[in-house]
Amino acid sequence: MKKIPPYAAQLTELMQQAGIASLDELREISGLSGWQLSRIQYGLLPKMSVEALIKLAQALKLSLESVISYFDPDGLPAIPTDPVNKGDRRPDMEQLQNEYQRLQQQLEEQRERLQQEFQQQALDTLESWLLQWPTAAAAAQKNPDFPAVKLLPLVKPFANLLNQWQVEAIASVGDTLPYDPQWHQLMDSNVEPGSSVVVRYVGYRQAQKLLYRAKVSPAPPREDTPPENPSQSVLVE
Repeated sequence: MKKIPPYAAQLTELMQQAGIASLDELREISGLSGWQLSRIQYGLLPKMSVEALIKLAQALKLSLESVISYFDPDGLPAIPTDPVNKGDRRPDMEQLQNEYQRLQQQLEEQRERLQQEFQQQALDTLESWLLQWPTAAAAAQKNPDFPAVKLLPLVKPFANLLNQWQVEAIASVGDTLPYDPQWHQLMDSNVEPGSSVVVRYVGYRQAQKLLYRAKVSPAPPREDTPPENPSQSVLVE
């Protein structure tokens, strides 16, 4: 019979409170390895780094102090403290809190830097639109007869940006295609999967992940389609 780790129940309880269904999900959310999670379940939390404990606390939506006290009230990570007292390598809570705050600030700075880089990349792609659209919009407002077709080239930067993000349209407006509930949303009526529908509003997906379903309506019957109940009457003289 397989031995159950002594702290497995505690970890499972905290996962349930945080809405985490499995260790695999906890591993994905926290960034900890399966080996690290196993050490926690076997009561080796005091031997883990502060950075690992912070990741666990954030994933479980708890404070660092709560995680430490929940698994082992006396077990704090082994971090060198006062060199005068070299025999005691257990830090006090103030040291842990300082280390926690330092890493939190580091993560926040990294998040801000990545966000700035992302925004700059998007602005670079949209540069021509940002510069030309206000002028084109002003011309359209002043002249009611301004041809809308002249505005279409200005949409190209958006198309380029979506292409960079691997976002693709689900069909085009006016397309007639078989109804697929996975990718299409009916605007009216009910049709069976596979029936012909017309795309009214474009949907989008990123790789194979659905972002927005394409809105569709049942396709009108074709003109060359014979009526369902043709008359069978015969003229008798």
